[in-house]
Amino acid sequence: MEYNYTDSLKTRLRKIEGQVRGVLRLMEEGKPCKEVVAQLSAVRNASDRALAQIVAENLQQCIMAEQEAGNNDTGKLVKEAVELLVKSR
Repeated sequence: MEYNYTDSLKTRLRKIEGQVRGVLRLMEEGKPCKEVVAQLSAVRNASDRALAQIVAENLQQCIMAEQEAGNNDTGKLVKEAVELLVKSR
């Protein structure tokens, strides 16, 4: 199965990329630990949201594919999606 990632998701990841560059800039400028940690926390939160969006969109695509194939028992797919989210933490 080919996965289709939305433009909004790619935009979100580019913003995260910019945030990481910002954290490196703070470190290079010798900014206080509090500022660096606060920005890293923001990166982590944004990354968690992106991960959840990827899993949710993938789950939706997989469920639709299974239903088109005549399989309405999608519980296994949901379980796998939840496991992905749990492993990511």
